[in-house]
Amino acid sequence: MEELAYIPSPSRGVLYLGPIPLRGYAFCIIIGVFVAVWLGNRRWIARGGRAGTVADIAVWAVPFGLVGGRLYHVITDYELYFSKGRDWVDAFKVWEGGLGIWGAIALGAVGAWIGCRRRGIPLPAYADAIAPGIAFAQAIGRWGNWFNQELYGKETHLPWALHITSSADGRVPGYYHPTFLYESLWCIGVALLVIWADRRFTLGHGRAFALYVAAYCVGRAWIEYMRVDDAHHILGLRLNDWTALIVFLLAVTYIVVSAKKRPGREEVVEPGAAEEAAEADSEDAVSLDKDEADSSAAKPDAEGSASESEEPADAENEAVDGAKNSAKDSAESAKKS
Repeated sequence: MEELAYIPSPSRGVLYLGPIPLRGYAFCIIIGVFVAVWLGNRRWIARGGRAGTVADIAVWAVPFGLVGGRLYHVITDYELYFSKGRDWVDAFKVWEGGLGIWGAIALGAVGAWIGCRRRGIPLPAYADAIAPGIAFAQAIGRWGNWFNQELYGKETHLPWALHITSSADGRVPGYYHPTFLYESLWCIGVALLVIWADRRFTLGHGRAFALYVAAYCVGRAWIEYMRVDDAHHILGLRLNDWTALIVFLLAVTYIVVSAKKRPGREEVVEPGAAEEAAEADSEDAVSLDKDEADSSAAKPDAEGSASESEEPADAENEAVDGAKNSAKDSAESAKKS
């Protein structure tokens, strides 16, 4: 393999600002959350909701999602924390990596439901608004695995192979499939697919979110198959492959059933938001009309003032002309004399 024909791994995943550790994994998660909230807010407003509602509900959804993601990881990989020679305290070290998206979405949905219920908002409409943002957040978050040199695939000598240099936790330095990159690119494609489908088919009642889930599961299944990290197997398939298959079937079933029972999209996603927007537009229109009326009233006054100012000027000019004529007559009379 040529020396430049690979993706290098970072020499370390944490920098220190004095005593404060700055971890690449944490930064990727935080940036992903901000992107999801920003895009979700834009989509929510476009659907008739208030600005800021997505962020208010995210205050509930994000902590629940982090806890759910960590719980799924710890439960499905319990031997990393509770087997002989391991320290169970490490189960709380989220910054070292290990968030299962399945648990994050499941428990995050519970947090979102609480936030939506407090504001009288239908959870499916909120889920539709934030679905592409979640996919983009996953695309960014996967780069945290690159910083930690984890979750890579089988050995390969392709030009885009990932060069693993760490030998910690049983890693073997070498060149492997960058499955973190594959999943990141797949999630970007899923986000764009959901945005397009939502515009093309006017998805509603949670179907945009279900499409995101189904599309993600398809990609996760083949990417999971490539990974070489330890995992529980059932009938020859990794546990996450089975999870992806089951969740995919549930998502597709929801799309079909929901489309029959509730076709179209919700007309009202946030009570009172449409009335407030209409009232604000009305106030703006009244203010604009008032400004135009004041401008029209000021225009004749200005013209009148200009006419009045012209009359004294004309009288002054006539007086000057008269004086000139009188002086001229006097001069001619003196000359004749």
